[in-house]
Amino acid sequence: MIDLPLFFTPCTSVQYPKDSLGAKVVFDAQNTEEIERGSICIFHVKEYRGREDDSFNSTEGLPFRKHLYKLFPHAHWRLSIYDLGDLSAGETIQDTYFAVQTIITELIKKSCIPILVGGSLDLIYPLAIGYETTEQLVNICSIDEQLNLGKPDEPLTSQSYLSALLLRRPCYLFNHSSIGIQPNANAAEDLSIYEKLFFDVCRLGAFNSDFRLAEPYIRYADILTMNLNSLKVAERMLTEGNPNGFTVEQFCRVAKYAGFSDKMSSFALLNPHLGMGIDASIAAQVIWYFLEGVEDRCGDFPVGSKKDYLRFTVILNNEFNEIVFYKSNKSERWWMEVPYPPTQNQQFERHHLVPCDKKDYDNAMNNELPDLWWRTYQKLG
Repeated sequence: MIDLPLFFTPCTSVQYPKDSLGAKVVFDAQNTEEIERGSICIFHVKEYRGREDDSFNSTEGLPFRKHLYKLFPHAHWRLSIYDLGDLSAGETIQDTYFAVQTIITELIKKSCIPILVGGSLDLIYPLAIGYETTEQLVNICSIDEQLNLGKPDEPLTSQSYLSALLLRRPCYLFNHSSIGIQPNANAAEDLSIYEKLFFDVCRLGAFNSDFRLAEPYIRYADILTMNLNSLKVAERMLTEGNPNGFTVEQFCRVAKYAGFSDKMSSFALLNPHLGMGIDASIAAQVIWYFLEGVEDRCGDFPVGSKKDYLRFTVILNNEFNEIVFYKSNKSERWWMEVPYPPTQNQQFERHHLVPCDKKDYDNAMNNELPDLWWRTYQKLG
């Protein structure tokens, strides 16, 4: 148990309309014992010292709440939602990392879903470290224009958090997926290293042409992080930034799919622009759609008995002999089995079933190994 006032400054009390989202949010929880198991926990982090651009003022906040809590939930929404308040930057950036890690650890112990708003991309590091107490491997899906791989000898920053995670011992990062990557924003060497790690990439052009290419990566993740800098600058009503990128509608769509995934257990919306543009309003919309996805979960991740799933066995004309696919009768989503050596540790078992798309099944029917199957097989081996 942790005392929340030791970490958070409660947000200002506001009277919200009776049927609004704000009217159902709990703002006064004093410790984690008061938080209902399996609930949603929103908190705001004002830490930007890990950015390469140090012009951001970490004492400022993103006023997303005034936009979020005036929105209306669907009538069927039943999950409990808590707003823990604002986490200010610590005396050192390591103090902030420790606070985020501690909070995430406590919340996932209670099967709560943390929603972290604000801060820079280096907060992904303590967010992921918070899972280490589970001693299970984790998958991260990042919506970003850059890989942020960094160099092994670089200090931890927004542009090097991935190397920092990979260098931890033991390393609990099993897979990292990047959706929205723009080749002109990444060094060729970084793209090559990322591919050699058998991580997943869905470039922005591929995403725009067919969203289904990205959906299995989102469904495969435990943690979804969304970089607001990967939005088109015009979408944010700013005068400087990347003219290429996602639309707000696409961001909301990704957030809803992420919330709908039974495996998704943390969500972070990072790199807001403070003081200008409409990032606060965008954040509110994105969070709302993530909440909608969580509320619509149908519990169709195929664990235990698979009698409620259609099973398809595809015989291959290669050394792997066959691939087994499962299709959910509830959501019509697909999974495929990936074999792993029997001598591997038990921690790999939950990666035995990998989300996929019907296109992967069609490719297997044409005697083609799905790319995601092959990359997972390489990591398991």
